[in-house]
Amino acid sequence: MIKRVASSISCAFLAVMLLASCGDDPAKEVTEDASPLMYEIANADGELEGWLFGTIHALPDGTSWRTAAIQSAIEDADLLVVEVASLEDEQALAATFAELSASPDLPALTARVTPSLRPQLIDLVSRSQFSVSDFGSVETWAAAIMLSQVGTQGDSENGVDRAIIGDFDERQILELEGAEDQLRIFDALPESEQRDLLSGIVREVEQLDNDPARLRRAWLSGDEQVLIDATQSGIMADAELKNALLVDRNRDWTAQIETLLQSEPQPLVAVGAAHLVGPDGLPSMLADKGFVVRAIP
Repeated sequence: MIKRVASSISCAFLAVMLLASCGDDPAKEVTEDASPLMYEIANADGELEGWLFGTIHALPDGTSWRTAAIQSAIEDADLLVVEVASLEDEQALAATFAELSASPDLPALTARVTPSLRPQLIDLVSRSQFSVSDFGSVETWAAAIMLSQVGTQGDSENGVDRAIIGDFDERQILELEGAEDQLRIFDALPESEQRDLLSGIVREVEQLDNDPARLRRAWLSGDEQVLIDATQSGIMADAELKNALLVDRNRDWTAQIETLLQSEPQPLVAVGAAHLVGPDGLPSMLADKGFVVRAIP
């Protein structure tokens, strides 16, 4: 089962926040006008200090996203800052997931959602690579992550963060969290919030069936309003979940990025696009610290 889990969690964080690539025929993707969210960061005197780039963790084959501005930042940056640097080590990730997610004597998975939602949950499980019995010792947060992958057609091998890490193979790469710390955020959620997460995933995967590529298109075109809406609706409408999965992490990252920006090397900070939008996004938080953050068209 661990091998199956490994493939299910390779882009877990953005999948749970529903900004991972899900969807339709990639041949229909329009990429010639790609404009993912990209920012320059300057100090109060207007001197360039670094860049912010909003990534996506999985894409269909052949998606073209490298704009001139993105490529220029990749070439000019002294170092790269990402959420997780060791994306290739899927075995270690799967082992950590298995360790954190397993608990004995758990209620049946169907008992962890309201009766009205149980038919949708059973249908979602039937569409996955798992069976209901597979979740007997799987904590609720982990079940939500595993089931969030249903319908995903993008490949984490095409993930933008993975590609950029490859571009920096001879330069320094720093990580803001690491895979284990990311999973521990889920593991630390109270059971009531884990069940809210599972219920939200069941509802949102069902809703995504209506237009599975909407958020991928929004990422590719830099449609900030659609991305903002995604961080304010669904599971992100739950204040406790939003604080744990987005706002608190952005505050922690802002402190780390501020320290990096005050040193001489110029970093390219490449994190999931959900972290770059709205009043709780990194650009807004860095602006509150006195930096000038300018969107690059």
